[in-house]
Amino acid sequence: MQLKNAIIAHKAGDDLSRRWADRCARELEHRGCHVLVGPSGSKDNPYPVFLASSTSQIDLAVVFGGDGTALAAARQLAPEGIPMLAVNVGGHLGFITEHFEEFKDTERVWDRLFEDRYAIQRRMMLQGRVYEGHHTNMKPASDRFLALNEMCVKPAAADRMITSILEMEIDGEVVDQYQGDGLIVATPTGSTCYTVSANGPIMHDGMEAIAVTPICPLSLSSRPIVLPPGAVVSIWPLADPDLSTKLWMDGVMATSIWPGHRVDVRMADCRAKFIILQENYSYYQTLREKLQWAGARIKYNNNHRH
Repeated sequence: MQLKNAIIAHKAGDDLSRRWADRCARELEHRGCHVLVGPSGSKDNPYPVFLASSTSQIDLAVVFGGDGTALAAARQLAPEGIPMLAVNVGGHLGFITEHFEEFKDTERVWDRLFEDRYAIQRRMMLQGRVYEGHHTNMKPASDRFLALNEMCVKPAAADRMITSILEMEIDGEVVDQYQGDGLIVATPTGSTCYTVSANGPIMHDGMEAIAVTPICPLSLSSRPIVLPPGAVVSIWPLADPDLSTKLWMDGVMATSIWPGHRVDVRMADCRAKFIILQENYSYYQTLREKLQWAGARIKYNNNHRH
């Protein structure tokens, strides 16, 4: 890797991740790399400033925090093709971040990057736009929104729990109508987040596929469905007297929608690029560790292996 320009984002309000960001900035600058550092959080988005301030190509983004910090980085950096090294410092589950233990010897990490001794994992993303009227109208009424985990259509209100009534089309054909808490449209990466909590399918993160999962539907016949990557999922809010329906991207509100609007969700034309430091990276090991599989409560011996 030609490491001449880098950006470092740390979880806003977390002193540990900020200290590691400052330390790494000093080390990279000592190696002749120009570095921009800033906080990332619900009220802090450093990436537009990073991108506007850099006069040359950004070679690397180092992100300190949890999965939420990594998701925010992916939404901003994937269109620019910037590889990310996301490290779990100050986070919790850490499903899409590197273990901190893999990163503690930072000088060794920089040596590996300069010597191209790492892997890059490209993860599928989703893009969503709001349109007015029939699916033949392709003039967008909103910006493009990106998500690495999921797009979600559900209502939000400060004073009560609102049931949403939604109609879903796939490639222009009506498939189902849902009455419940909303709909999740997820990538394989996002299948182990909100989707699995709603009893949706787990998909290997090396796949290209789209999972649609209803959230607490009032009909027991409403089931999750897995679609090919070229499918276009259109979601219409039907009965919404309070105009409370929102489009969410990775748990962050993107925009409001109301009857007469539709949200088209499809595979994005960009991918998030994650740097992998683990020499024996295993997706299944990640599932076992994070979801506590393989006999988390009761242990059995498998003597047939010997």
